Amino acid sequence: MSQAEEHQGTRRDFLYYATAGAGAVTAGAAVWPLVNQMNPSADVQALASIRVDVSGVETGTQLTVKWLGKPVFIRRRTEEEITEARNVELSELVDGEARNDNLGAAPATDENRALDENGEWLVMIGVCTHLGCVPLGDGAGEFGGWFCPCHGSHYDTSGRIRKGPAPENLWVPAARFEDETTIVLG
Repeated sequence: MSQAEEHQGTRRDFLYYATAGAGAVTAGAAVWPLVNQMNPSADVQALASIRVDVSGVETGTQLTVKWLGKPVFIRRRTEEEITEARNVELSELVDGEARNDNLGAAPATDENRALDENGEWLVMIGVCTHLGCVPLGDGAGEFGGWFCPCHGSHYDTSGRIRKGPAPENLWVPAARFEDETTIVLG
C-alpha cells in the first residue's frame, strides 16, 4: 500500500466521523426543544402545592378549589354521611380501589378515602372518571353524594362510584392537614 492510499483512508475516516458527529449534534439540537416542552411551565410548578383555608367550611357543606387546572372538592361531612359511607359493603362497589394518592393501593373503605381519622373531611378531584365532567354535589344522585348529569354516574357520600358508566371512584389527591384550619394539596 502506498503512502497516498494510506493517507486517503485516514482522510475518509475523518470525514465519516466528522459527519456522524455533526449529525448527532444536529439531531440533539432538534430533539431538545421537543423534550424540554414536556416539562411543566413555571405557573404549573408554582401551583403544584397549594394551601386551602377551611376554617369557614361548616359541617355538611363543601368548598371547591382549583388545583393543577382541576376542581377539588373539600367536603366537611355530617355524622349521617360518614355513617352511611362506612356501612357500605365493599362487594356492593363498582370499583373496589380507594384511589387515594396518600395511601397507594388500598380497598375502597370510607376510612381509606377520608382525610382524617374520624372521617369528617373528604378531599377529592372533582372530575367524573367516565368522560371528565364535573359532578354536582350536596347530596345529588341516588346515593346522597355526587351526580354527573352528563351521563348519569352516581357517587356515594365517600365519592365512590355506585351506578352509571364511570369505571372508577373519584380520585383522592395527595393532601394533608398543615394545622387545624389549613389543608395542603400536593
